[in-house]
Parts: sequence; C-alpha cells; structure tokens
Amino acid sequence: MRIDYKLNDKFDFTIFFVITLLVIVGIVGIYSSTQNHPTAANNFEKQLISWIVSIIAFFIVYSLPTKFFKTSAVPAYMVSIFLLILVLVIGKTVGGAKSWIGVGTYSFQPVELAKLTTILGLASFLSRPNTDLESLKDIFIALLIGLGPVSLILLEPDLGSSFVFFAFVLLILFWKGISLFGLFVVLSPVFVSIAALFGIVYFLIAIAFVIILLFVFKKDLFSSGSILGLNIASGFFVDHIYGILSPHQQKRIQSFIDPMADPLGSGYNAIQAQVAIGSGGIYGKGFLQGNQTQLQYIPEQWTDFIYCVIGEEFGFIGSVGLLILFILLFLRILKIASGAKDDFLSLVIIGIFSVYFVHFTINIGMTIGILPIIGIPLPFVSYGGSSLLINFIMIGIILNIYRTRKNYT
Repeated sequence: MRIDYKLNDKFDFTIFFVITLLVIVGIVGIYSSTQNHPTAANNFEKQLISWIVSIIAFFIVYSLPTKFFKTSAVPAYMVSIFLLILVLVIGKTVGGAKSWIGVGTYSFQPVELAKLTTILGLASFLSRPNTDLESLKDIFIALLIGLGPVSLILLEPDLGSSFVFFAFVLLILFWKGISLFGLFVVLSPVFVSIAALFGIVYFLIAIAFVIILLFVFKKDLFSSGSILGLNIASGFFVDHIYGILSPHQQKRIQSFIDPMADPLGSGYNAIQAQVAIGSGGIYGKGFLQGNQTQLQYIPEQWTDFIYCVIGEEFGFIGSVGLLILFILLFLRILKIASGAKDDFLSLVIIGIFSVYFVHFTINIGMTIGILPIIGIPLPFVSYGGSSLLINFIMIGIILNIYRTRKNYT
C-alpha cells in the first residue's frame, strides 16, 4: 500500500520544536536559579523527570481517537470538581494556598487539570446544536460550567488561577460568537467587581453605568432585573472574597497600585524583578552570572519569576527571543483552530490557546511591573511538574486534532 502523505501532514513539527525550546530555556533558568539554593537544588532534576513523563503523556494523548475528547468531556469535568473538593480536605498548604495533593515525594495541583477539563466541558456544551448564546439561560449555563470550579479555587485561595478561568471562558465565548448583549452579561459583573474594590462610590457609579446600558439594550423586565441583581451581587461578593484572601495576597493587590508603598514587603518581588531584567542590558550578564539570580534576591525565582533569570543572564536578546517563541506558538495554534471544521474541536483548541496566552500575558506583565503579582507560572518554562504535564497534554490534544483534521471536513 502506497503512502501518499508526508509525516509533516500528520505531525506539526513547528509546535513541537517551539515547546521543546521553551522547556530547554526553562530548565536552563531553573538550574541557574537553584544551583546554590539550600532546599531547591534538586528542582533541576525534578523538572527533567517531569519533562520525560510529560513527553510520554503527550504521545499517548496524541495517539488517542479524536472523538475520545468529546465523549470524556463531562466525566473528566466531574472528576476535576471532585479533586478540587478533595484538595480542600486533604491538600497541603504551599505559599499560603491549600492547592496541592501529595503523592509520595511529589505533589499534584488539581487546578491545572481543572483548566483542561473545564475547557472540554464548556466546549461540549457550546457545540450542542441547540445552544444559543442569544439566550440568557444558555449564557448562564455556560458561565456556570466555566466558572463553577472558581468558587472552589477561591476557597484554597488561589486568586491567580481564578483569574485564568475568567479569562479563558470569556475568550471561548467570544470565539463562539457571543452577541454584544451576551458580552455585556459576561463582562459587566467583572467591571462592577473591580469597581467595588476601590470603594462604595466607584461601585455605585459602575451600577449606574450598568443600568444605563440595560436601557440601551431594551430587554424585558425579568432579564434586565436578573442582570442587575447579578451585578449587585458581584460587587458584594468580591468584597467578601477580598476579605477571605490571605494577607500576602491582599498585599500583592495593594502593592500593584504602588510597589514603593512597601518596598521591603509586598512590593519587594515586583521591584527586584524589574531590577533583574533591567540590569541584564542587551546581551545579559552571562549564564550563572546574574547577581539578582545567584544571590537569591527574588524568592522562588524558578517559578513565577523565571523570566527575570532570562532577562538578567541573557539580556534583551534572550528576553525577546523567548517572546518570539511564544508568538510563533500562538500563531500556529490559532491557525489550527481557524482550520478546524468541527465546532467542539475548534473551541477546545481556542480554550487551550487562551490558557497559554493568559498565563503568558500575566506572567510577563507582572514580572515587568505592568500587572499585579498573582502567582501565575510561564507555560513550559517555569518550574512545576503538574503545570508542565498538563501543558504537554493540551499540546497533545491540539496535535491530535491536527493529525485527524481531514476527517472533519
């Protein structure tokens, strides 16, 4: 039997090459930032092991029948909800959040799995023939599926991951083609919640703005009343959530507004991160030569602040090179998503893209000081076995869809 297609047609080498480079950059940064650390010196070896396990998981997922993802969407979503409940009961606290389930000498973070399963569950609902995003009922169901895990994640509390859920749910709904009114329903509670953090006056102004827009959209009294009630409840809810956040998370939000208000406390990481990147210059100080990195000025720099290591030791060229790799990855994923003919598969790809993009944007943004420090790792680069494993599984799903794309024309 004659094979009339190229291997290139079944496997996207561009994506796999890019993520391999990202992992290598991350491992180099992890080694540099932990080699002299008294307790984290073995993180380099752990990340190598996680990489091997992740590659095996990638090829398993890549080889599965593509229809498996849709049939397993709802069960997988329910399993992740169970794990999020379980972590609140038996999980161990790391960095002020009860987010980890210990398995021997290793730990697993259920929220990483929940990101993927929520994408699958939401895509499954939105791809049903009778789902209508003009319907307030279907919008609320979609939000319940997408944001349901957030209530459990906030109890850990894990503010950064919660924000990722809000962002990727919004991007999935946008890709699906949500109407302007639907977008208003989704975004207005977020707008009101942020305003509420600044005080009662801003909260009342936001509510007034919502009321004006409700008159503009001219919906029925029940729909308008429900949306107004949702917005008012969101304002009170975010104030309650802010109250239950751990002190260090509250200080992170406060230090975003003014890092110099507490330069030796909550604003310390933000200031030191900018110093590290700025001191790298054009070419960097050289591998293992960064002062901020080698003297451990930034706590746990191998996780959320790994970009500082790259900026300080490899300079502007290294920093921009890393950004280019991510841009290539994003463009390639978007091309595959736009070419997917099956609605469910297209939504899954755009959901995975959203997770990567939001993590990338927030991590780089908080490192250079334009976004608050909320504890978000850089995909494929930051230290973390759970994150790396799920990131490779998600890439496996994308390349699985690429492999079988001609079956869905």
